[in-house]
Amino acid sequence: MSTPHPFSYPNFYTHTNPLSLLPNCTSLNELKQIQAYSIKTHLQNDIFILSKFINFCTLNPNASTMDYAHQLFDNIPEPDILLFNYMARGYSRTNTPLVAFLLFVQVLWVGIFPDYYTFPSLFKACAKGRALEEGKQLHCFAIKCGVNDDFYVCPALINMYVECSDIGSGGRIFDRIVEPCVVSYNAIISGYVRASEPNKALSMFRVLQAKKMEPTYVTMLGVLSCCGLLGALDLGKWIHVYVKEHGFDQYVKVNTALIDMYAKCGSLDDAVSVFESMAFKDTPAWSAMIMAYALHGQGGRAISLFEDMKKARVQPDGITFLGLINACNHTGWIEEGWKYFNSMKDKYGINPSIKHYGCMLDLLGRAGRLDEAYKFVEELPIKPTLVLWRTLLAACSSYGNVEMAEQVIGRIFELDDSHSGDYVIFSNMCARAGRLKDVIHLRKLMKDKHVAKLPGCSIIEVNNMVHEFFSGDGTHIEHRELHEALDMLFEKLKLVGYVPETSLVHYADMNEEEKEVALRYHSEKLAIAFGLINTPPGTTIRVVKNIRVCRDCHSAAKLISLISGRKIILRDVQRFHHFRSGKCSCGDYW
Repeated sequence: MSTPHPFSYPNFYTHTNPLSLLPNCTSLNELKQIQAYSIKTHLQNDIFILSKFINFCTLNPNASTMDYAHQLFDNIPEPDILLFNYMARGYSRTNTPLVAFLLFVQVLWVGIFPDYYTFPSLFKACAKGRALEEGKQLHCFAIKCGVNDDFYVCPALINMYVECSDIGSGGRIFDRIVEPCVVSYNAIISGYVRASEPNKALSMFRVLQAKKMEPTYVTMLGVLSCCGLLGALDLGKWIHVYVKEHGFDQYVKVNTALIDMYAKCGSLDDAVSVFESMAFKDTPAWSAMIMAYALHGQGGRAISLFEDMKKARVQPDGITFLGLINACNHTGWIEEGWKYFNSMKDKYGINPSIKHYGCMLDLLGRAGRLDEAYKFVEELPIKPTLVLWRTLLAACSSYGNVEMAEQVIGRIFELDDSHSGDYVIFSNMCARAGRLKDVIHLRKLMKDKHVAKLPGCSIIEVNNMVHEFFSGDGTHIEHRELHEALDMLFEKLKLVGYVPETSLVHYADMNEEEKEVALRYHSEKLAIAFGLINTPPGTTIRVVKNIRVCRDCHSAAKLISLISGRKIILRDVQRFHHFRSGKCSCGDYW
């Protein structure tokens, strides 16, 4: 026989203290009933009871509970700082975090002075609202109040600067802390990850270990992200062992981070192993695995896993659909891509983000449907961003549509004319089309605006050390051994049919031999050659590149995998390429 809910008893409230009802309260409606009872019993102005009501509303806040809490707060004649702290905490967890500041101005105006617990919530509100200027003002106020070095305030302050993309200020604050706690380390590690400085983040983790401080699962999330950014599989596996030994594998978020790390390090099998070993899988875990399959060109497996996700009655989110559209993108499945894109809102009520629009645009552009892609951008319900226009420019480059590219580059320069990649792509297109005057004009523009070309950079991990190579490094004296090994390798490649695509080098003052040398010392070729001479035969070579792999390097990598008998896994900004026995997993569609 089921037991009725306490609130269903007709005489339950008689001679009952309102506070005794709160432990059984599960909704805002029930809280309103309790408040009504407090009015009936003449306790509506009891500050202690009202503080409990406000606290209840702000523990798991939403728009309705915060509106109600705000009404209660406004009706208190003389609220104290504790009540404001509850309100600030609540707003910092909602989609309107900066309302906390409007309220803060009010309480300051009536003479309520903040305490140590006020600032962390306000800094968190700044972080969520990406409100750097307000955060700086609050930082100054914290200094005036003498709490800027507080144990609780410092981590929140670091996190605020990190979330607002000011890692420099966050780092300086961290450096001033005499004895930073693990929360401060977590904040600065996360900051370096967000700033794409994984080596600095790992350095902080090593300092934390040297001080014999106990990391938390948040620490592990940051460190695993570092391994993914670097493509450092061996380090990632060591961290995985560390995770198991310290019991962090009980956290779903950590397992999800492991899936993401293994996928980004090129070990899809390890990602699958982690996923299949999870006792409980939430939406982010399923989405991470779908995205992993997509990145590795396994579109069919990504879609199959989505079907399994639906059977398990797990609700998809925006990341799930980003993975599905990516899967269609890397396999050229346009109709399927449209199906998933349209079903996001029509079936699941998920509004597409800029990333979804970009992925659909890339799907159309990669397939050569440039007119359809241009129309897609023009008809978007939001203003097209630089990312979208650059995606379309890359598609124009792939198919040599200089006329459309000219329109697109104009739209890009309206928004930002300081990115070297835009000039290089369009300049190369003009060079291939014989428009040498435009090439000269673009190079002059770059010089006048002090725009420096971003060099290609590739990373390879050998013997637990991460090595970086930049395009052109092979000509340096310190790389003489690598230089010689690369020259010998390319002599062998020519014997099996390799022909350098010198048309990709657009410098009028270079002869064919010089263009061939320039191609030879692209960063990914240097990294692959380094891996060949520094790892045992049969070892898989894993390389991460900061820009898209060029056609010549792609062709060379296929042949290197053939003559060396090695598997080569190359990750660029677009996807993974698995080279084996002279073939690539992308099927030359990238």
